[in-house]
Amino acid sequence: MSFANRAIPIILTAVLIDTIGFGIVIPILPQLITELGHVDLDQATRISGYLLGVYALTQFFAGPVLGNLGDRYGRRPVLIASMLAFSADYALMAFAPTLAWLFLGRAVAGVAGAIYGPASAALADVTPPDARARMFGYISAAFGIGFIIGPAIGGVLSDLGPRAPFVAAAALALINAMTMIFLMPESLAPENRRPFDWRSANVVGAFLPLFKSGDAAPLLIAWFIWSLASNVYPATWSFWSAARFGWDARAIGWSLAFVGLVMASVQLLLTGPIIARLGERKAAVLGLASGTGAFLTYVVITQGWQAYAVFLVSGLSALVFPAMNGLLSRLADASHQGALQGGIGSMNSVAAVIAPLILTQALANGVARGFPGAAFLVAGVLAAMALLIVMWKVIGRVPAKGEVPVA
Repeated sequence: MSFANRAIPIILTAVLIDTIGFGIVIPILPQLITELGHVDLDQATRISGYLLGVYALTQFFAGPVLGNLGDRYGRRPVLIASMLAFSADYALMAFAPTLAWLFLGRAVAGVAGAIYGPASAALADVTPPDARARMFGYISAAFGIGFIIGPAIGGVLSDLGPRAPFVAAAALALINAMTMIFLMPESLAPENRRPFDWRSANVVGAFLPLFKSGDAAPLLIAWFIWSLASNVYPATWSFWSAARFGWDARAIGWSLAFVGLVMASVQLLLTGPIIARLGERKAAVLGLASGTGAFLTYVVITQGWQAYAVFLVSGLSALVFPAMNGLLSRLADASHQGALQGGIGSMNSVAAVIAPLILTQALANGVARGFPGAAFLVAGVLAAMALLIVMWKVIGRVPAKGEVPVA
């Protein structure tokens, strides 16, 4: 088995397990918080939001640090350490005696869960520049599949008690860490490593090498705006679909599973061929146009079956992140791939903190005024802004295959 063939499935499995571990505990959080905090469901909901905020905030700070550590010491030790920390953390939360311990566990999970950077950088190490977008599509597919499998497993295991999903997540992370220790090769060659520098171990420093290229700034801005828009699903879908269609929890769960299935199918089966045929920039435009159209269509539909029809079209929005990541990856040299991917992870974390604040308020105000589609209108406007930036502002030349990117 070739070097890349050995590394790629293990890296993708790490991302999958990371996402399953995050999703597996979602169904039992209300019960666990209620029991540990001795609070009612309304208070538990607010506390759950704080837990998500702690997770995103620690991931924001940890992303560039882990990415830079990967540039210095290699991807393998960073990924192994993250998986071992994940395992220990979920074991801790399985036996957490108080809410304070649960918050500590979520903070540690945010740090350990910032493996997007090292994992994406490892794939960039073993993949030619013109094939990286397809590999980043596989990472997105791993996230999508994890968000389908995780909550489903968590719901089944909840019959054994609210602690059981944490035990399962701890076991999965430990198994993956052992697999990495014994089977995963190091992807970063010694000559491509660089000294660790705290000045670049943050979201701003991570992107400084890219700003030598005129393409970087508009791409990063478009990425962030699209991240804000795409958070409309986790932030508001359950409440919007209940208000618009009268769906119960089961119907909402099935709809989310269908969305995840469509997205994962696009990422696994179509991302590579579409990007190979159209190129990364045109694929990003196609994905952004699909997402913008879908968001604006959700504003006006009134029947549940129409939402499922929109899902099929909006699946092409799964092209956005792999295509734009492929473009950005071409603008960084081999010694800065980890910093780049860590910075991207931090940007996503910031969006995950800000977007729910904007979109839930838009939804609440819209429902109060008889306009439940308000959150999707905001998301559609944001997505349209990202589309215009990529169409009209990303006009510089991305390094072609064989050219040396900026250092």
